[in-house]
Amino acid sequence: MPKTIYVGNIPWSASEEDLKTFFSEHGEIISARIITERATGRSKGYGFVEVAEDDAEKIVELNGTELEGRKLVVNEAKPRADE
Repeated sequence: MPKTIYVGNIPWSASEEDLKTFFSEHGEIISARIITERATGRSKGYGFVEVAEDDAEKIVELNGTELEGRKLVVNEAKPRADE
């Protein structure tokens, strides 16, 4: 079963493909998405990476590593609260 990992402090210039490439060196990446503003399409600076359950721990250990000069915040995503 896949796990969803939160990734924060993503550089504005990074693409979803950049995230996949960065994290794929440490495990199987199923998908990556960067959250964008609806009006402008500009990155909000955070996103989510879906990984194989066996690789989730290795990916979370990348918390604090740098991508394009910015220290990433990486942790297991919390489920959405029902509103």
